Amino acid sequence: MSSPATRTKPSRGDELELTVESLAHGGNGVARLDGYVVFVAGAIPGDRVRAVVGKAKRAYAEARAVAVLEPSPDRIPERAAHPGAPWQVLPYERQLAVKAQLVDEALTRIGHLDGYELEPIVGAVEQWRYRNKLEFSFGAGDDGELVCGFHAPGRWNDIVPMDDCLLASERVDALRGQVLAACRAQGLEPWDRRDQRGFLRNVVIREGRRTGATQVRLVTSPGRLDVDALIEAVDCDGLWWTRTADLGESTRGGEHALLAGAPQLPERLGGLDFLISPEAFFQTNTEMAEQLYSVAAEYAQLRGHERVFDLYCGIGTIGLTLAARAREVVGVEMVEAAVADAIANAQINEVENASFYAGDIRLAMRELVERAGRPDVAVIDPPRAGLSQKIVRRIVEAAPRRIVYVSCNPTTLAPNAAQLVEAGYRLVRVRPVDMFPQTPHIECVALLERS
Repeated sequence: MSSPATRTKPSRGDELELTVESLAHGGNGVARLDGYVVFVAGAIPGDRVRAVVGKAKRAYAEARAVAVLEPSPDRIPERAAHPGAPWQVLPYERQLAVKAQLVDEALTRIGHLDGYELEPIVGAVEQWRYRNKLEFSFGAGDDGELVCGFHAPGRWNDIVPMDDCLLASERVDALRGQVLAACRAQGLEPWDRRDQRGFLRNVVIREGRRTGATQVRLVTSPGRLDVDALIEAVDCDGLWWTRTADLGESTRGGEHALLAGAPQLPERLGGLDFLISPEAFFQTNTEMAEQLYSVAAEYAQLRGHERVFDLYCGIGTIGLTLAARAREVVGVEMVEAAVADAIANAQINEVENASFYAGDIRLAMRELVERAGRPDVAVIDPPRAGLSQKIVRRIVEAAPRRIVYVSCNPTTLAPNAAQLVEAGYRLVRVRPVDMFPQTPHIECVALLERS
């Protein structure tokens, strides 16, 4: 292999012919140019592609495939022109194998962990039309007409219009069409991400897969909207309008107004009823969330006498699922609206041994231990960034005998698990669960026990 000094380093805009060897975390193909690594978006192992370099750094480059010169033997035809389904060209069984491999590689290469059992990945119930929540973006089409779809890969200012989003149910896709038609009828302009001006930003649509209820939230810049016309045009159970002056792409924050219908979306999960506020976190694949929480319950090994800490509890889905098997569940969550939902959900389901608190885990853990006592089991479901070192220290101080870590990102699970192992825990087993078919996203559940 060439030394770093003699490797051929491409420049931005260069066209390269590359053979893809494997897939990296995040879903890009991995190719090599005289030993120099090139991550290639839009390519799978075995593809020979022409790719255009977007970024070139000392150790690696990022490129996008613009033509498949020789397709991989594994490549299958696309079912949908959909930027949110980049792995649809891989047979589903191959997707599952790659995801399990990526979990194992993260734990061994990033976490330097061994001795654990990697259990077989749990495949998805539905491979298409599985999402209960989608965030669509507004933009302008080639002819200037208002469109509503997803960001084009690698082109942050361009929106790919959708005729039929195959990750959404027909009901959700019909609601997207109703909102788009209503906004076109009002002559509303999309938010221009380059010039930082305009009105329409996003529409967030949620669906109760078990209840059939729907919730629509239109996200705009400050401005005027014919609210009555929108209410008339959109056939949903709860219609919200969020106005934000934020220059970023987030749909969180801003000023929220309920325009019509119910303020919360009713859903049923694992035999329990839940109410979901517009900004509250809820797993976006209802059917697979039940499988995910079933694994968490199996790993928790509750016998009825345990105190469980549910960290990053959200609206209480995991904690309430475990409450029937525990003596006590204590949930912590920073988002106050989600905590209010969790408390209401406990009341709806007549769960009396679960309590939920709003607070930053870094600051709240010691007080919780003083108030409730040390946990026997800690269930952790953090965001993609994982746990900070301070939060890991607080968990170690609380000294649960068993930790059930629900991860949506193996590359942050790995260092967190390594920190916990260094503090005296043992990584026992890990089971990947495929929540997001046709994409590179991976969920898994890890069990750690005190040595």
